[in-house]
Amino acid sequence: MTSHERLHRCYFHQETDRPAVYTRTGFPENDPSYDRLKALMTDVMDCKITAQGIRVADRFSVREDITPFSDTHERVERTLETPLGTLKSLYFRGLPGYSSITREYFIRDREDAERYLSLPDPDVHCDADAFGVSVREIGERGIAEVRLGMNAAGFTAELCGSENFALLSVTDRDVLHELCRRRMETLLRVVNLCADRHIGPYFNILGQEFLTPPLHGVKDFRDFNVRYDKPVLDRVHEIGGRVHVHCHGPLKSVLPCFLEMGADVLHPIEPPPMGDVTAKQAREILGERVCIEGNLQIAGMYESTPDRIREEVEALIRDAYVGHKGLIVSPSASPYIYGRGESCYDNYRAMVETVIRYRG
Repeated sequence: MTSHERLHRCYFHQETDRPAVYTRTGFPENDPSYDRLKALMTDVMDCKITAQGIRVADRFSVREDITPFSDTHERVERTLETPLGTLKSLYFRGLPGYSSITREYFIRDREDAERYLSLPDPDVHCDADAFGVSVREIGERGIAEVRLGMNAAGFTAELCGSENFALLSVTDRDVLHELCRRRMETLLRVVNLCADRHIGPYFNILGQEFLTPPLHGVKDFRDFNVRYDKPVLDRVHEIGGRVHVHCHGPLKSVLPCFLEMGADVLHPIEPPPMGDVTAKQAREILGERVCIEGNLQIAGMYESTPDRIREEVEALIRDAYVGHKGLIVSPSASPYIYGRGESCYDNYRAMVETVIRYRG
């Protein structure tokens, strides 16, 4: 089976010759220490790339004022002019090897939300020729996914910040719903344009993790995630597509919600201590309807040993690869530590070799 056939069958809930094996590809920039791992990914793993030609373009501009702050960060103040007034945000952009930190968000209260809602809807562009280039580029090595980006709730939470979203869900829930509805309609426009131009069938979306426990419960997860994701995923299914969902966090109580919204592949399904559900428990809840992508903790790829990684992969296959379908073995996140590519290489190789030698 080629990598393309294998991943296609994973997304469409069909039997495969073995589990697929994959890693997310958000490597540190300009870091040659990951060159061997990138070669392993390209040569041996089942690959996914983001399809080119699909773009959501805002019809407004954001001004950035950048000033030095420290040896590790620069200060970035962003200004957005709306028909109803000015919005500002502040974050500290990490220099190479350091993470960025947001201090102030565009939306702090109801008035800010109404200012944002006064902005024009974004333009949606879908270029079938550019998409075709992506499909030809990946060929039989894997699949080209249409990246939908943040779901409605995640998009809104990024405008507000997680804590402020939680507070507004109590004081001004209606305006959060209006922001979510607006984003959902944009995503539906993307899917419909993809349908018109025969782009697909593999889509991905993320952002649900902003509404997971402990900050939000099952009720909020359904009200903000399922409510606005299900119409989008239903439309993808109507045009013959399938949807990959990326969501970190303690998911045990909300796993049934992913069935409700129509997720086809779910990543990463984390066991304790990062999450609260094992692959075996997840398989029992999700049944054959959802392909599990995961669930090796990314920290273990740097800190564990090849023998331990082999044991974890063998256990994962035993617990989640039921009926010869429904599993893509993968770490929980992209390789992320600058300069540490060689230190994780042997563990990635152990993961890959354990999967490709599987004879179940």
